[in-house]
Amino acid sequence: MSKIISIVNQKGGVGKTTTAINLAASLGVLERRTLLVDADPQANATSGTGFDPRDMKGSIYECIINDTPATEVIVGTDNPNLDLLPGHIDLVGAEIEMIDMPDREHQMKRVLEPLRELYDFIVIDCSPSLGLVTVNSLTAADSVIIPVQCEYFALEGLGKLLNTIKIVQQRLNPALAIEGMLLTMYDSRLRLANQVVEEVKTHFQQLVFDTVIHRNVALGEAPSHGQTIIMHDASSKGAVNYLNLAREILQRNSMTRIPDSARTIPIEEEL
Repeated sequence: MSKIISIVNQKGGVGKTTTAINLAASLGVLERRTLLVDADPQANATSGTGFDPRDMKGSIYECIINDTPATEVIVGTDNPNLDLLPGHIDLVGAEIEMIDMPDREHQMKRVLEPLRELYDFIVIDCSPSLGLVTVNSLTAADSVIIPVQCEYFALEGLGKLLNTIKIVQQRLNPALAIEGMLLTMYDSRLRLANQVVEEVKTHFQQLVFDTVIHRNVALGEAPSHGQTIIMHDASSKGAVNYLNLAREILQRNSMTRIPDSARTIPIEEEL
């Protein structure tokens, strides 16, 4: 039975899609069968894994609106153990089309539940909003990862997001948990970045992942090549960061069977 993790933050530019793509790829490298679900109308997770959303035969939109089985839409990627359920710009209209649906908040859960037996992890890249598609993602998920950038106004909007998660827990998905908050875009040379790290860890303590995602040129380049960081530059700091994050998630979930090939990856001192 797989674990479904939503990557969510209504703020844009916090490393949400970068995290979804590269965490999913890292879990695949650690020999976990992983599905990346692109639930963002911008479809950046689709293009970031090497596909043109306009050329796809279907997307999660068809699964939610037209009841197309997800297995007919899922495609394999060049990354080991990683499949993709593509996104599409049509998702913009899905929110309106779902308004009159019975049980409208559970449509994505209906799509993903049959896939649990096929994968160890299902990672959902949510759109930068708290709309109906994102609520669907939270309703379908077992847990949430919240990327927080190490920049000014880092905590802005987190209260609203946490309140939305609380409402979903109360009304739609009592089992939803916060997997953790992930500090992204960290630059150890900047005093502000270090202050943000301290502030977030002081506020949220054990909810914050030990792993921190550093600013890294390779992480920015990889999507332009349609590649995950693992395929683009496996030796880069960005790749090591996301592999460490994947290992930390496995440890938190008592899933620490790690293949010998992955044991050589060092866990670097993040701070």
